[in-house]
Amino acid sequence: MPVLGSDAAVHDSVVCDRREPSPGIVVIGCSAPRLAPYVQPGQFVMAILPGGERVATALGVYEAVADRLSLMLVVVGSRTRELASLVIGAPLALLGPLGNGFDRSTLGRNVALVAGGVGVAPLLLLARDLRASGTRVTLFYGARTSAALVDADRFSALGVEVVLATDDGSRGYHGYVTELLERSGGHDGIAACGPTPMLREVARIADSCGVRAQLSLEETFACGVGACWGCVVPLDRSSLQAPPFPPFAEGERRTYVHARICKEGPVFWAHELRW
Repeated sequence: MPVLGSDAAVHDSVVCDRREPSPGIVVIGCSAPRLAPYVQPGQFVMAILPGGERVATALGVYEAVADRLSLMLVVVGSRTRELASLVIGAPLALLGPLGNGFDRSTLGRNVALVAGGVGVAPLLLLARDLRASGTRVTLFYGARTSAALVDADRFSALGVEVVLATDDGSRGYHGYVTELLERSGGHDGIAACGPTPMLREVARIADSCGVRAQLSLEETFACGVGACWGCVVPLDRSSLQAPPFPPFAEGERRTYVHARICKEGPVFWAHELRW
């Protein structure tokens, strides 16, 4: 996984559109001409609420075309509720682009994308770029209920084969989407984003099939820039994404380091994680 150099900055944007594809799930479109053209699939931003205090919320970039980008969020608390209530024309400061994103060049010509819930958001740009290069793409998209499966048609419109699953059986396969992934086989590479239990299962399936998987980890970030070390995950010491600090004590034999999901990630190779 290449580690991208950071050119992140705080960008002033303006809300240009808003929609709610499902109750409690909101997509906010922003005009951000100095940010949108530079976003890579899988990167995220810290959205700074306009209420006065500079408290930020980490959100994966959903769309990025010309000078517009969009953010998908689930309303779960006061900060996401305030973001979801922004009206067209409202200002919104965005710190980004942040994170390393997906490595498209290593996924091959037949790629499986795996999404759990709003983990679908970071995968749309990746699907767009893969399809533009002629890559065959299948999206395995799961959620608890049919209402939480949003915008599957956006992927279909790109020529992506979409396979759906719900925990309650209200749409598509009745069960976990990873069960469908395991039955499918034949993929050159896997890219996934969703809850940690789902990502662990994707990692297991990839290993059993001899396929490498890139996992975008979901986490609540405090700073989003790696300063606070509050969002760490054990990572193989030999990984190119392993941070060079803090240094090991003399004679220490530990084979892993703690990498910051917001800084060294959020995308990691599954086989390098030491969960």
